[in-house]
Amino acid sequence: MRPFDYARPATREQAVQLLAATPGRAAVLAGGSDLLALMKDGVVTPERLVSLQGLQGDHTLRFLRYTAAAGFRIGALTTLADLAASEVLRLEHPVVAETAGRLAGPQIRNVATVGGNLCQRPRCWYFRSGFGLLAAREGASLVVAGDNRHHAILGNDGPAYFVTPSTLAPVLIALDAEVVLLGPQGERTIPLEKLYRLPLAEGEREHDLGPGEILTELQLGPAAGRQVGTWEVRQRETLDWSLATAAVALEMEDGRVKRARVVLGQVAPLPWTSREAESFLTGKTIDEAAADEAAKLAVQGAKPLSKNRYKVQLARVAVRRALLAATGLDREL
Repeated sequence: MRPFDYARPATREQAVQLLAATPGRAAVLAGGSDLLALMKDGVVTPERLVSLQGLQGDHTLRFLRYTAAAGFRIGALTTLADLAASEVLRLEHPVVAETAGRLAGPQIRNVATVGGNLCQRPRCWYFRSGFGLLAAREGASLVVAGDNRHHAILGNDGPAYFVTPSTLAPVLIALDAEVVLLGPQGERTIPLEKLYRLPLAEGEREHDLGPGEILTELQLGPAAGRQVGTWEVRQRETLDWSLATAAVALEMEDGRVKRARVVLGQVAPLPWTSREAESFLTGKTIDEAAADEAAKLAVQGAKPLSKNRYKVQLARVAVRRALLAATGLDREL
């Protein structure tokens, strides 16, 4: 690991100033479960780490607050274990708490943070081996011609072929969560969905964070009667990365879908919202046939690479099972 400066500011503004002072050469240290591994492998080499663990008083980023009117405000340093253990979150948004409780293992959940999970870097083995986020040499993608078993099947027209790693993001996007970002120009709030973007050139990031900007807070509204379901496909049941996930949130009226959100994870370089499946479900009653058709529509634009065609079927099954889980039909099968 290369030498680096370590800063432990006491306020959010100090953290932003320290990051902005050396743009591109400083990194935020939250739980560190991902960043430190990247540094040890030489994938990223920041000259300065700015720790958020020392923020004091009103500046702390580890909190989980709830009001019936506004829902949840969750600090970026809140751990995944905090989410999984929150009784009020389990009552209002049980699927979110359950998803957090399935991630990694207890040792990691006790240090990994909400902000870190949403902003973690891709697990792509080309990126993790130092070939860059877009993994290209002499204008040609190493992924397309190489081992692409775990790469994108949607949104993969290039040059990005990695998959977004956060399992928490799809369900939060399905629930219309927002994030608060703080930077040198002040604070802004955006839909979580807008945090992710497709990098088009090496040096661009997959997160819409400006120089010196940090994610400070997640905002999650009340459940408001939505029916929510998720499904996750792994090779192993625990301590493994997802191969495909799906999250569904349905607003119902008189037994029919008034509004639907269908979001897939681990199949595209960003959490993938299927507008086709959402449009199809609107106005429908949910049964097995409707779930099957929505699942097919969710992957109809897939463009599998040479070694990952299997992910099309996994994603289709994940959407179908998430829909059945959301409506309780899975218990009748």
